[in-house]
Amino acid sequence: MIVLKSPREIEKMKKSGQIVAAILQELKAATKPGVSTLSLDQLAERWIEKFKVKSAFKGYKGYKHCLCASINHEVVHGIPSAKRILQEGDIIGLDFGVISEGYYGDSAITVAVGKVSPQIQTLLQVTEQSLWKGIEKIKIKNHLSDISYAVQSHVEKHGFSVVREFVGHGIGQALHEDPPVPNFGEPHQGTLLQEGLVLAVEPMVNMGKPEVFILNDGWTAVSADQSLSAHFEHTIALTAEGAQVLTLT
Repeated sequence: MIVLKSPREIEKMKKSGQIVAAILQELKAATKPGVSTLSLDQLAERWIEKFKVKSAFKGYKGYKHCLCASINHEVVHGIPSAKRILQEGDIIGLDFGVISEGYYGDSAITVAVGKVSPQIQTLLQVTEQSLWKGIEKIKIKNHLSDISYAVQSHVEKHGFSVVREFVGHGIGQALHEDPPVPNFGEPHQGTLLQEGLVLAVEPMVNMGKPEVFILNDGWTAVSADQSLSAHFEHTIALTAEGAQVLTLT
């Protein structure tokens, strides 16, 4: 069941989103060669304490960290570790969320560690662009699949592929609500978008083929062909004035 949010609820979600955005910027600034993914998680936890909010991820289905940190061919849900040290030329997906006043904010960015090749930079740019292509379709009386089609067509136009196994989602007083938001599909199908809908749209894009598998840790999803993967996400509310991105700085 899709839960539409009131303007008051959206304001609360904006507060959550702004905190997520601010902390992600701190994490991005700290992402450098020689840094461990566990140290980034610990930094995220310190900022959560400073803002006096709760982690959206820690404790979720037994997950033990505040941050998902996915390096190179890891698509999503990489587990922070003191043994995972960032190297020059890596890319890392930072997926992060908080709960403030009972409402969730959720966002993700992929960061280049030092200098990366032009091809990798293109992967990051295209993935982030595809997110914004999807956001452009969040309009009253558009269909949910219009978002999906916009993401997929932009990604595939540049020779990359969208992951099928993981999708975006509704969000509010729960981290994952209806409807699921695939990053692929034909336009003009499915749910009609209406005022009060809040979505987390999150393209996951592989440089190679779209298939993924889960590692033995039960969390980390990696590209099946070991190709690099990028991930960007925003939480967006559909208001009477149009789409409002809640997780922008």
